[in-house]
Amino acid sequence: MNLQHLTRLTDDIGLFEHSKGSEPRVEHGYCVDDVARALIVLARDRSPGNPRNALMRIYSNFLAQAQDPSGRIVNRRDTSGVWHGAASTGDHWGRALWAWGTVVRSSGDANSAAEAYERFRISARRRSVFLRSMVFASLGASQVLAVLPGNQRALELIHDTKAMLPALGKHSMPWPEASLSYANGAVAEAMILAGHHTNDSGLIHQGRRALDWLWQLQCAGGRLSLIPHKGWQPGDSLPGFDQQPIEVAALVDACISAYDVTSDPDLLERVELGRRWFEGHNDQAITMCDEATGAGYDALTAGGRNENQGAESTLAYMSVYQRAGIALANST
Repeated sequence: MNLQHLTRLTDDIGLFEHSKGSEPRVEHGYCVDDVARALIVLARDRSPGNPRNALMRIYSNFLAQAQDPSGRIVNRRDTSGVWHGAASTGDHWGRALWAWGTVVRSSGDANSAAEAYERFRISARRRSVFLRSMVFASLGASQVLAVLPGNQRALELIHDTKAMLPALGKHSMPWPEASLSYANGAVAEAMILAGHHTNDSGLIHQGRRALDWLWQLQCAGGRLSLIPHKGWQPGDSLPGFDQQPIEVAALVDACISAYDVTSDPDLLERVELGRRWFEGHNDQAITMCDEATGAGYDALTAGGRNENQGAESTLAYMSVYQRAGIALANST
């Protein structure tokens, strides 16, 4: 895994959220959302090497310091080390749980896994009123259950997420919401994994149906043609701009998880479409990554691409290529 750009965006405190071109915009500081994304990607990568291990320590420390005793999480921090805003259970809380769960399952280090589980256990006591926050948290719970079957705290979190998911078809489309917003693939992924871990075959079927519809909506001419960053609802035209790399990563993650549950080889072919989107097989026929540095570009726009290489987009690119390697291994 090429960590050059990720390392450039990282200092001894955390991961800078934004960049101007390839240079970090330090004045905007750091956020838990991106640090959690980074920890997920690196925990999945078992290849040896000090750069990966050093980065994981920085990100793990950042998340630990963001957690308050109640399990709520503060999202933002500046370069002087000061945290900003109240601790809460927004998306960043859910992503922190997702990261800790991934470390528990995939880090390969017993000490790191034990510390991450303790962090997970504390924050998994909380709940959020926001569906995306609960979805991200439940993905972390699914990671815990993969190695600790029957873990009560993880199961309770998944059951409470299930209770927030409306039935498909309620909004005249096979989706549990009235419109699409962001990281939509994660919703379908959470449904599939929640069904798997609670022996609910009906929910697995609903999640797979939602994922299939999401892909069909965003494919045209044999390529991914994504909804715009502002979201989508029935009647809106496609393609839309700006298209966000995080949408590709969420779709690809969902396909890998769905494959793990169903063993359907068609899902692996979709992962390849996600990889090719970054290589220029998209609505603008322009590359969305810099393979030499491991950077991802921030958006596919109506005029080409946003040349900035922020943390979210870089990690989306890294995640998709990581998942494509898993898909290739499974297909052969």
